This record gives sequence, structure tokens and C-alpha cells, in this order.
Amino acid sequence: MQLTLLTLAEPNRFNIVELLKKAPRSVSEIVQALNIGQPQVSRHLRILSEAGLVSSRNKAQQRIYSLEAKPFQDLDAWFDSFSILWEERLDYFEDYMLDYKKKED
Repeated sequence: MQLTLLTLAEPNRFNIVELLKKAPRSVSEIVQALNIGQPQVSRHLRILSEAGLVSSRNKAQQRIYSLEAKPFQDLDAWFDSFSILWEERLDYFEDYMLDYKKKED
């Protein structure tokens, strides 16, 4: 989980993930879309791949990158674990508002 968050914290890697969220892309398509150099894109893709966030397949002379679902499913589950906190706080707020309304009446 920490590795995923640390990897996504870098703005260019985050932008690559956002781009790949829409569709798999080649390195050259990523270079064009994000207007950063090919060596930088390749380096970020290598880091994303080492973190398990992307995978690639060969298509003729190109490597096509796509997102891996598992790390994002893990992130989603982690964020969901905080929903209990929000539900408790909303329950407290509801109780407070009901008490407040009773005092007003």
C-alpha cells in the first residue's frame, strides 16, 4: 500500500496513471499526451511497473502499457476502511442536530 501511494505521489507518474485509466497506450502516445521526454516516460513506466501498477505487452514494434487492477482495488478497499469514521461522525452530527432542534422547539 505504501509503495503504491509513494509511487503515485510523483506528479508525472500520477498523470501517466490518469492517462492509462482511459485506455492502454504506447510510450510514444504517452510522450505526446503529456509533453514530456521519452526517457522520462520510460523511467516512470519502469517505476510504475516495478510497483505493480502497470503491465506491458508487445504489439509489433511498440510496447503497450495498461493499468493493473489489483493495486487500485487495494487502494479502494483501504479508502473504504475510513468510511466507518465518517458514518460515526455523521451519526454524532445527526444526534447533535436533533438535540439542537428539540431545544429550539
